[in-house]
Order: sequence, then structure tokens, then C-alpha cells
Amino acid sequence: MKEEAALARPALYLVATPIGNLEDITLRALRLLKEVDVIACEDTRQTQKLLNHYAITTRTTSYHEHNEMTRSAELVKEMQEGTTVALVTDAGMPGISDPGYRLITLAIRHHIPVVPVPGASAFLAALVASGLPTDSFRFSGFLPAKRGERRAALEAVRHSPRTQVFYETPHRIVETLADVVEVLGEARQVVIAREVTKLHEEFLRGSAAEVLEILKGRDAVKGEITLLIAKPEADARGGADPEQSRRVRPSVRQRVQQIMAEEKIDEKAALKKVAKERGVSKSEAYREMQRGN
Repeated sequence: MKEEAALARPALYLVATPIGNLEDITLRALRLLKEVDVIACEDTRQTQKLLNHYAITTRTTSYHEHNEMTRSAELVKEMQEGTTVALVTDAGMPGISDPGYRLITLAIRHHIPVVPVPGASAFLAALVASGLPTDSFRFSGFLPAKRGERRAALEAVRHSPRTQVFYETPHRIVETLADVVEVLGEARQVVIAREVTKLHEEFLRGSAAEVLEILKGRDAVKGEITLLIAKPEADARGGADPEQSRRVRPSVRQRVQQIMAEEKIDEKAALKKVAKERGVSKSEAYREMQRGN
């Protein structure tokens, strides 16, 4: 009854859709897609396949990166007049490496309820099945397309104590893995999750050099790809040797003092450098330093 009452007022529903297998959608999502007034789609043709499969006849409208500035204002105006809107992308959760942020923030600014309807997410599905540590991870969307910027992004996470998760395109994955080998070392453990939940789902686990050679041996790499990179010292089983980590990797405080001495800079500047090295925010590095980590 509460959900039915909510549908009677203007609202924006962020509805997760399958990332491959059409069965990976919740009963709540199906009900809402039937009950809302309009479905805003990244690609109406792609979404129509899902709607046809479940015999959903709700009106659709396009909402993508090329029209989101004008369409966001139009949709907010409709919601102010009483329309209920579901936002979907081609696959997964709206707003995750997909259009949606502008509409969501505009709706919030106009005091329109924004309701998440959770479901499938490619990077989470890949992470939990990767075999890499999941207690602490960082999702960063797509790596930069330009080689220099991509290598800088990889350099920034070289010493990060977290599993790193990225999306990557099939036509760039080989050169990206080559950069991982050069920047992070050929022994760094990685996982390629390809076509997750689809017919040709595949997980490639091993060192960066090993996985790179596997992909180089193929005529072409196809499909949706998630790249996961283990934290330093993580072995092939996804674990790590805490004693080795303590021997090899200095604490934040030790590293700050080391940089201050070597580069003759103050603590604030040194802390900023350490935060960048470890792929964390400056405030998080400061907290670790205060804890003595």
C-alpha cells in the first residue's frame, strides 16, 4: 500500500535493469515499469527488448548523454505536474558510468522524490566472483582512453591497499593490460570479467602478463569487460601476506616523513603525494596517519 501511495505523487524511480540475462530483474522493478507514466531510456530500442519480453506497454522517451541537458528539464517539469518517471539505462543501475546524474540532481533540487530500485550491477557481479579481496575496493568507471592519462591513473593506484575495479572497452583491453604490466608489474594479479551473466560469460584470472598473453592470442576480444586489479602483494588466491605487507610497505606516517626528507617539502604537501600514491583521498590518508597506519 505504501508503494501504491508513493506512485500517486510525482517521483523519479531509478530502476536497475539486467546486464545480460533478462531474468536478472526484480519483481518490484517489473511492477514499477508497468505502473509509471513514462520510462526514460538511454536507448529506447534496447529497452524495448526488455519491455517486449515482459509485455510492458508503458510509454518510453529517450534520455542519453547527448540530450540530457534539455530532457532533464522537460522530465522534471512533467514530474512537477504529476507524472511518475522511471529512469533506466541499457544495462545495470542508472547513473553508474551511464547518464542519469543531471536528472537526479535536478529532481532533488526541485524537491521531487528520488527512489532507487536496486538490481543488477556489472562491476559488483564481477567483483564478488573475481576471487580478489572484497573487504575494501574502489570502482573508478572507465579508464582514460589516452595512453598517457591511463598510465597516470594506474600509477596513482600502484600502492593502493584496495582492489581496483574498472570498466574497459574490448578494443582497448589489450593495450590497457600492456600498460598494467609496465606500470604495476607483470606479476600483479588481475581478473578480466567478460560478458557477465550472458551466454559466453568468462573470467580470466592470473598475473597481468599471463592474462595479457591469453588475450593477445585471440583474433579479437568482444563483449562487455570489467577489469579488476589486485592490491599489491596479493597472491593468485586473492589473499595477501600481512607480514610481508608490513615489511615492504611503510605506514602513511613513515612515507610522509620519507618524502619530507627526500624532497624537502612540508607535511601537507608530502601527505598529498602519499594520498595520490595509494589511491585514497587526502583526508583518508590523514586519518590513517593519525592512527599510525
